[in-house]
Amino acid sequence: MDSIPVEADGPAVPTLQDDPALGLSHRAKMEILGAVMLGLLLGALDQTVVSVALPTIVTQLGGQELLTWTITIYLLTSTITVPFYGKLSDLFGRRPLLMIGIVLFLIGSALSGLSQNMTQLIIFRGIQGLGAGALFPISLAVIGDLFTPAERGKYQGFFGAVFGLSSIVGPLLGGFLTERVSWHWIFYINLPLGLIALAVIWRLLPTVKRVGASHNLDYLGAAVFTVAVGSLLVGLTNKQTQDWGTFEVGGLIAISAVLALVFIFVESRAKEPIVPLGLWRNRTYAASITSTFLISFGFFGAAIFLPQWFQFVQGATPTNSGLYSLALLAGLIISSIGSGQIVARTGRYKPVILGGIAIMAVGLFLMTNLRADTSLPVLWVWMFITGFGIGPTLSVFTIVVQNAVPFRQLGVATSNLTFFRQIGGSIGLALLGTVFGNRFTEELAPQMVNAGVPQQLVSQFASRAGGGGASKLIEVGKDQSASLLAGIPEQFRPLVEPFVPKILNGLHQAMSLSIASIFQIGVVTTVAALAVAFVMREIPLRTSHAPAGERGAMPMPMAE
Repeated sequence: MDSIPVEADGPAVPTLQDDPALGLSHRAKMEILGAVMLGLLLGALDQTVVSVALPTIVTQLGGQELLTWTITIYLLTSTITVPFYGKLSDLFGRRPLLMIGIVLFLIGSALSGLSQNMTQLIIFRGIQGLGAGALFPISLAVIGDLFTPAERGKYQGFFGAVFGLSSIVGPLLGGFLTERVSWHWIFYINLPLGLIALAVIWRLLPTVKRVGASHNLDYLGAAVFTVAVGSLLVGLTNKQTQDWGTFEVGGLIAISAVLALVFIFVESRAKEPIVPLGLWRNRTYAASITSTFLISFGFFGAAIFLPQWFQFVQGATPTNSGLYSLALLAGLIISSIGSGQIVARTGRYKPVILGGIAIMAVGLFLMTNLRADTSLPVLWVWMFITGFGIGPTLSVFTIVVQNAVPFRQLGVATSNLTFFRQIGGSIGLALLGTVFGNRFTEELAPQMVNAGVPQQLVSQFASRAGGGGASKLIEVGKDQSASLLAGIPEQFRPLVEPFVPKILNGLHQAMSLSIASIFQIGVVTTVAALAVAFVMREIPLRTSHAPAGERGAMPMPMAE
């Protein structure tokens, strides 16, 4: 659908700029909703589906030393471009920017599947990420265009469910396609689904440009922002193999911090800032963004480390570890959809958010009791509680942010929420990974002694865990007794073999305690998120796209 001229018959007559869904039938809205949800799912899945296939890809393409860059480049390009897409969609309309993003994503997917070496794969994954940066913020902003804040709860919960679904189903789908079909199909499967989404969006979604907006784009701010975020993400990625004190980690993060201050200065003087600083004076907006950032520590920690526990302690395959994580997903989907419906019916969102964060904190606290002998049914209950608390934070915060800002800034506000969720996850995983590695090294020797392993063997394994060797020892433990014995000289294997079960018990307990320690940090950050959300002001949900009070707001019961 082409751009429709905006009428100016006075405030009493709704125009396309006032209501981008003007003239769209309910069926058309539902078709657009399905298309953007499909696009969102594709972008979210691609962050997790590739990780399972990487060992197979490296075996066929080589380039082991470039392995981490296949993930890092996608993270870089998809995260950095998020605020740009949000800002540009406010100026030039959602439809062209979303279509550009989907096309770039599909081109990157097709080329990634055709890659003949790791260098090609890294470049093409970067193209994928350039497109994926549009899928998250613009998809959520489209819902803000189609439905008023009072209506969005009915549909926003499904988007929260999609985001959570991708973190669990991604590894499951990646393992299935890699094992049963070919790793190429983890990229090719995007093509038919993406083309369907593209066709529906091109046919139905209107283009609404902001009338009277200045198109003096903030090029200086864009450059500073790109270098700042790039330095941060590369530094956090390097933390997997290097220490905080190196330039490759600490130095890059310090550069990022300095450039962040420069960026704030530049934005304060820009005519069309990428991130309007005035939004941060809105208490509801600022509290929502900050809470989302803090919540990401616990959410991403659970989504990443629990599958590792299933593989290491329970001996599950990467594919089955995704199945074992379904309890977290079930709680998340139920509460994400349910909380959206509650907000739509009552107009109240603050109690829903506070309740969700509190439940999440309880679930994470329960998981601090994780041990090697924790039964799966008990752990699944803990995971369900955690997921049940996470769900409202994925769906309702989007409604809150979009309702709190002027409609003309809906895209940039939504993109900032997405950006800080992703950055929170990246920073959180780097910090949690450090805590995990240090705790594993500390716990290894005492847990082996408790398991009955002779001191001589304990000293050998403890020395292997030092100097960054913990990750290698964990990989050995995943393959259980065969890999443990493979590292022992043949003449000594008969002496070591009787103690293999006890060695494994010690490794499993050290691993479990280490993961439990990261949930302790998750509890702290989640409680902090709860405190921040508590100061959030609950603004009545608007029943139109006009600013609050101009065309009515959804009736709200008396405040507490």
